[in-house]
Amino acid sequence: MKKLLPLFALLLVSGIAMSQELRINTYAGYIFKDKVDSYYSSTSYFEGQIQDGLRWGAGIEYHIPNRGAIEIQYLRQDTNAPTIYQDGGFLGGALQNTNFDMAINWVMLNGTRYFPVNEVVEPFVGAGFGMGIFSVANPDNGNENSATKFSYNIRGGSNFWLTDNIAFRAQATLFSATQVIGGGLYFGTGGLGGGLSSYSSLYQFGLEGGLVFRLPQASK
Repeated sequence: MKKLLPLFALLLVSGIAMSQELRINTYAGYIFKDKVDSYYSSTSYFEGQIQDGLRWGAGIEYHIPNRGAIEIQYLRQDTNAPTIYQDGGFLGGALQNTNFDMAINWVMLNGTRYFPVNEVVEPFVGAGFGMGIFSVANPDNGNENSATKFSYNIRGGSNFWLTDNIAFRAQATLFSATQVIGGGLYFGTGGLGGGLSSYSSLYQFGLEGGLVFRLPQASK
């Protein structure tokens, strides 16, 4: 995934060169719980739930005339994942129950299309792709593990302009990272057991709000 960063930078520079408008988007909102599980043998499995909570972040968005907008976005959520797991290959089939500490970071490149109704209401839809960076810590034994996975999102909502340069943003989002938990990010032994060959994808639905700041255009 780190190979995508030069592409992000290239698109960002292209957006700056072509842009007629620059905005700073801020985000904060409620992210719903998501169940993750995988049963990869009769004695080895995990079943847990990533808890709900606050996700926050910001983005830099460049508007391209008649083409929509491109945004570089960063989001962060700190949460927990109560999980029951069993790794027969390492723990002899012992059943474990741990409330894992989990940090989720999203670095996304988003495309957004706006459909202004008037000077106040500005609905939009969008989608993006990028990196999900996930870290899990086991408070029972001190084991930690992390993984970086390809991720994507879809979103829809509206900006409501309060002044010429400040708007309130409301949106619904769905973020997903495919095959993030399992062979790449272990619940349970922290990776020491090995042999985990099955995966569970992550899906997070959220309702978010924030402020949008339209920056003054540079004089030509």
